[in-house]
Amino acid sequence: MGLPVDLEPIAFDVLAGFAEDDLCEAFRVFRRSAEALVGKVAVLRPGVGPDAALLRVCRAALADAEAASAQDAARRFFEQTFRPHRLRGNGFVTAYYEPVIAARRSPDAEFAVPVPARPADLVTLNDAPIAGENGEPLTSARRRGDGGLEPYPDRRALEDGPEAATLRPIAFLRDRVELFLLQVQGSGRLRFADGSELPVTYDGRNGRPYTSIGRVLIERGIVAADVMSLDALKAAIRAMGAGPGEAGARLMQENRSFVFFCADESPQRRIGPIGGAGVPLTPLRSIAIDRSIWPYATLFWISAALPEATFARLTIAQDTGSAILGAARADLFFGAGDEAGARAGRIRHPADFVVLLPRAAEGDP
Repeated sequence: MGLPVDLEPIAFDVLAGFAEDDLCEAFRVFRRSAEALVGKVAVLRPGVGPDAALLRVCRAALADAEAASAQDAARRFFEQTFRPHRLRGNGFVTAYYEPVIAARRSPDAEFAVPVPARPADLVTLNDAPIAGENGEPLTSARRRGDGGLEPYPDRRALEDGPEAATLRPIAFLRDRVELFLLQVQGSGRLRFADGSELPVTYDGRNGRPYTSIGRVLIERGIVAADVMSLDALKAAIRAMGAGPGEAGARLMQENRSFVFFCADESPQRRIGPIGGAGVPLTPLRSIAIDRSIWPYATLFWISAALPEATFARLTIAQDTGSAILGAARADLFFGAGDEAGARAGRIRHPADFVVLLPRAAEGDP
């Protein structure tokens, strides 16, 4: 695997806590990715593809009947199949979660913000982006009636312009803050008044560049860096006004990226939200990575001093995100619901990254 990354080979015994980690669980999560790669499951957000060595170890994982339930066997699989490499430089982790959001199937006076379904004219262009008005690369576009492509409208146009009336709603939320956070997380569960829930999954985006509104709030002195959290972000935007044309809504529109969803009640979705790799995510095992550098199913040992406790465990690349850029950068999936969201919203921490690369085998290029 040729990588534009500065790596230092190390031994497994350097990884403090590796032997104590639940390696059976890590193996099961890795095998879920292995099944997807070997079975060529469609990914939601394409990235750099796996090389022959990674596919080989994925097939080996599928053939290992013991490592999913025996700690010694799982440890043996990882140690005999991979070699750890520390990423030199400064690593950084954030976290995300699956929100559970109050919703209505039809709009009313309180719930009027639509959860947008993917438009029929949206084309995803991961391999051949077009240029935007300012020359920036756009990874999605609109297919015109004549077959040509043009930039897809940005968040402001899709929320406040004539484009808003063309979007097909899946359901309706209380305010734009809830929609914005659902779009940032990439998936969620909509909870209706009768207690029923509808899972929704990422189904494309308008291709516009992503801007971190949390960072904007800090840079403008609206929220102090040391108190920034998900709750603080929501409170600040709502205090500014999140309705059409209000200051908080305008601030969110500085993030021109806009995500679309599909209702998803598949068996896989019942396991967990579906990440960019097309597989269900597992709390504190699944991570989002820079898909232009790392293939899905890449293994990372990540250690960081987080607010609640030191985090040190084996994680698996199963997702990606527009804000996740760089080799030593990951978004940790924390699970579903308000508690997971509160915990995830506090994570912005330095971290040490060790990537596990397949050991060379005869026949590898």
